[in-house]
Amino acid sequence: MADSKKGDAKGIAGGLTQYSDPAYALYLRRSYARAMGYSRAMLDRPVIGIANTASGFNNCHRLVPELIEAVSRGVIAAGALPLVFPTISLGEVYLNPTSLYLRNLMAMDTEEMIRAQPMDGVVLIGGCDKTVPAQLMGAISANIPAIQLVVGPMMTGRHRGERLGACTDCRRFWARFRAGEIDQQEIEEVENNLATTAGTCAVMGTASTMAAISETLGMMLPGSAAIPAVHADRLRAAEATGMAAVKLMREKLFPAQIISQDSIDNSLRVLLAISGSTNAVLHLAAIAGRLGLDMSLRRLNELSDTTPVLVDLKPTGQHYMEDFYAAGGVGAVLRELKPLLHLDCRTVTGETIGQRIEAEKRAFADPAVIRPFKQPLQPQGGLVALFGSLAPKGAILKRAAADARLFEREGRAVVFSSPEDVAARIDDPGLDVKPEDFLVMQHAGPLSPSGMPEAGSLPIPAKLGRAGIKDMVRISDARMSGTAYGTVVLHVAPDSASGGPLARVKTGDRIRLSVKERKLDLLVDPAELAKRPAAPALRPARGYARLYHEHVLQADQGCDFDFLRAKP
Repeated sequence: MADSKKGDAKGIAGGLTQYSDPAYALYLRRSYARAMGYSRAMLDRPVIGIANTASGFNNCHRLVPELIEAVSRGVIAAGALPLVFPTISLGEVYLNPTSLYLRNLMAMDTEEMIRAQPMDGVVLIGGCDKTVPAQLMGAISANIPAIQLVVGPMMTGRHRGERLGACTDCRRFWARFRAGEIDQQEIEEVENNLATTAGTCAVMGTASTMAAISETLGMMLPGSAAIPAVHADRLRAAEATGMAAVKLMREKLFPAQIISQDSIDNSLRVLLAISGSTNAVLHLAAIAGRLGLDMSLRRLNELSDTTPVLVDLKPTGQHYMEDFYAAGGVGAVLRELKPLLHLDCRTVTGETIGQRIEAEKRAFADPAVIRPFKQPLQPQGGLVALFGSLAPKGAILKRAAADARLFEREGRAVVFSSPEDVAARIDDPGLDVKPEDFLVMQHAGPLSPSGMPEAGSLPIPAKLGRAGIKDMVRISDARMSGTAYGTVVLHVAPDSASGGPLARVKTGDRIRLSVKERKLDLLVDPAELAKRPAAPALRPARGYARLYHEHVLQADQGCDFDFLRAKP
């Protein structure tokens, strides 16, 4: 990582444009800054950049302008100059082929804009699933005092007497619609009431999971991860974040001094305890890689064995993010996990996790939403990694969202060659499939043309859904939304497009799954498997697609670009 940002605050005079005359460059910059109405006194202050990720293609970030205004108040009150700058915004449901494909582009954009423009510290305003990891990755590599602020989760809607929260309930009702349990009129009513406010998904999906992880890593103000987007506390947190950014800058506290191997472990503990999104495993691996730290799947298993599930939130439980906030949020989870945590990890406030827990020890926690450590929902963590002949570098199962009756079994593979093949054949009445079969999808990993989409939670075949089947074992190199559920094995590595064993599976092959043994094996003779062709992924001709194809890493390394890691 570059050290160009270290040292005393330089404000508007930092990183001057190259004109072969620094004095002229500063004179010219100040002249142009005067055109925006700034006084010389303001221009002499240190500068805090504010990353603006508002976009017409990102409903989650609709209230970012309000947050910018509140952050700016805090920055000015603390004696610095706030300067807002735009970056790429990744609106999860508006992107093709998928937001993960573009996460690294946003990380590069964030890093380079921080590096190129004169700022002594930065506030990262994100929220929608891939924006938070992208911003953290970029700020780590830019090596500048940084603090995260999320937009917060949306509030729930209402439908015929029950609460609705995007997007777990959207999946639940869509499954009922596919099974013929509800009609077109009702699914349209649900559509109108799923997302009724600004903010990220109302459940413990990827957005809220990454917010909780950012707070646990120490990169966000305590208590700010779960505040609803439309709550006044969100604006107060934004103002406090602006003030904290100035303090960070003056104390020269950098991400590399906050995020450590121990704080990665703490974040894995919280991920497991909240039964968070499988996507977080990818993002934590990428964040760790930017610092040269390790985030192995085998370490995930070690921690999962001793970390209970404490949080009763959808998609694995009953409650919503607004309930989680009212119940005590991340702070309450940390207090319950205290015996398992590294308490000396630093945070953006300068205090340690242990000091934070001690200061909040009398804070309210609702045991109906956040269970006591000794009365968990489940005795082991929500996620588990699997290894074997089908996944030599690992795969992920969200066991807290799965049917335990399917954990120890052998099944016949019913193979789909791509997400497009699934769409074309899954509801074919003639599809040869039984409830005990394993649905297998190929060519949906990081090197596939679809860029590892959230397609891993394959729909139950229509004829089985109408017969009352709610869950089946599904296996792929794809991802799934943090709002999804089911017995879904994901992130199989190496992926199909890189020639991994998954590419050679045929319909009729036998596969053995054992969650107890952490195993996923293809029961085909290796000599037979070697005879089967595995066509390599086609190389794109140009642009970001070419860059992505040539440098993206596999899922076990977070799908970052190889040249962006601390140790390329």
